[in-house]
Amino acid sequence: MHSVSLLADIAWCITFGAAAAHLARLLRQPMILGYVLAGVALGAPLGLGLVHDTASIQLIAEIGLIFLLFIIGLEIDVREILRLGRSTVAVGVAQVLGCTLLGLVLFAPLGLEGGRFGLFYLAFGAALSSTLIVVKLLHDKAEIHTVTGRLTVGVLVIQDLVVILFMAFQPNLADPGIGALLRSLGSGAALVAAAFAASRYGLGLLFRTAAKVPELVLLSAIGWCFLVSAVAAGVGLSREMGALVAGLSIAAFPYGPDVAAKVAGIRDFFVTLFFVSLGLLMPVPDVALAGVALYVCAAVLVTTVATVVPAAALSGRGLRIGTVAALNLSQISEFSLVIVAVGVSLGHVNETLQALVLTAMLLASVLSTYAITYSARLAAVLLRAAAALGIREPAADDLGAVHGGGTRDIVLLGCFREGLALLERIDGERPDLRGRIAVFDFNPDLGPLLEARGYDWRYADLAHPETLAHLGIGDAALVISAIPDSFLKGTTNLLLLEHVSQLAPRARLVMTAETQRQAEDLLTAGAHETVVLSRAAGDRLFQALARWPGVASRLPSPRPTVD
Repeated sequence: MHSVSLLADIAWCITFGAAAAHLARLLRQPMILGYVLAGVALGAPLGLGLVHDTASIQLIAEIGLIFLLFIIGLEIDVREILRLGRSTVAVGVAQVLGCTLLGLVLFAPLGLEGGRFGLFYLAFGAALSSTLIVVKLLHDKAEIHTVTGRLTVGVLVIQDLVVILFMAFQPNLADPGIGALLRSLGSGAALVAAAFAASRYGLGLLFRTAAKVPELVLLSAIGWCFLVSAVAAGVGLSREMGALVAGLSIAAFPYGPDVAAKVAGIRDFFVTLFFVSLGLLMPVPDVALAGVALYVCAAVLVTTVATVVPAAALSGRGLRIGTVAALNLSQISEFSLVIVAVGVSLGHVNETLQALVLTAMLLASVLSTYAITYSARLAAVLLRAAAALGIREPAADDLGAVHGGGTRDIVLLGCFREGLALLERIDGERPDLRGRIAVFDFNPDLGPLLEARGYDWRYADLAHPETLAHLGIGDAALVISAIPDSFLKGTTNLLLLEHVSQLAPRARLVMTAETQRQAEDLLTAGAHETVVLSRAAGDRLFQALARWPGVASRLPSPRPTVD
């Protein structure tokens, strides 16, 4: 009977979550907001009371929490962190530390009854911004690769690093002695070192062996996630910290984006239950809670502007870029909910503070959606107000200037016979193009060979469009699909064209077709050029025939091979 009730509760959670997510999407709001509201509608305090076994739902939701942090770890590119400029690092550090310290000052008069560490958790949680909301909205505005977008994403990366350090000693926060902190940091450092060593000398070989069987890649990654989580719990760290480290250790290898894409579907199921379970716990709102939550939202905006704008100006980024970046960061992260949830389980804070952070996050998510959408206009208003006070932009900057994010602006999708033939032609006639080409293919044996020749090889299962999104195809100026439908598994060139045109709207798209009808369909769907393999082969054969002296004078000129 218990299992039947649990299945019914899960069914209600997923059904209401899906319906609320559709509603949130229609209203152009974050889907997380829909999931939480679905939980509110299902819970007993405010809703219909359809979910009864909330304890089991929360237990399952913890798996979603582990998956969420695993995915976050997979999406943290250590190489990108190393490439961050000093100014970006300075702005990120100033934002996290400044917002936390200002939050302690602004939230102290509230007299919170959130537990022993309630004030600190609230101040630190309010200093973190939502990566999900910010990155999605910047992508929608095509500003992710502007100067402001790069600064915003850089600050988010610094926040992720600070969270990793915090989670390392969070279990020992109640005993903040030097010895306990050193043990926590030592355990965290040892876990990271062991995970990276195992990834380099063991997982790399394992993934290369399993690369041609996508199911094995997925199962191996999930097994690694839970293994590191268990080890983390065994050495006194949180399971969530272990999941984060597991993701980081895989992200350093070419299989990271593909693993992230494959785990995303499983993650979404469990993460939905996590946010729905938060809604189930939402208490009956009162005027006091709503007022404090609005105060927290206002404090987030004030502290973010007060830290990011001066830091950006002092680092040479300018007032306008700093102001827009601050508006982009003016919400509360889903990571804050994770940290508070772990704090509740450790006894550091109580559910009253969790409800406050959840309410403030929901309000800030809605408000920041508009703040990011109209950030340029809002920044102009704030700068005019600052100019009236004598604070002016010291030098002109270009908000819309695209950051030069590397030279790999040509992407080759698939590297089988046709793709290899193209690269051989490039090697012979245009070797200068090697440094501009990124090759996406799922054959791991190609990686060392192509990288030795100067190409950037990325492991990618083209059947999963999320893989292309994680690989950052949005920077591409030219995308070439060099593998025909008969060799593609789980997708077609027409589906690839649809995904790539959305991910890289400014790129020129050259697609491969096996018949003239396929070529016409691809051109109608938005391809700029198509190569019909049968016609290309026929034309080359015709050229060979035309060169034969016995018939050369009687044949017309050959047709071009590209349609």
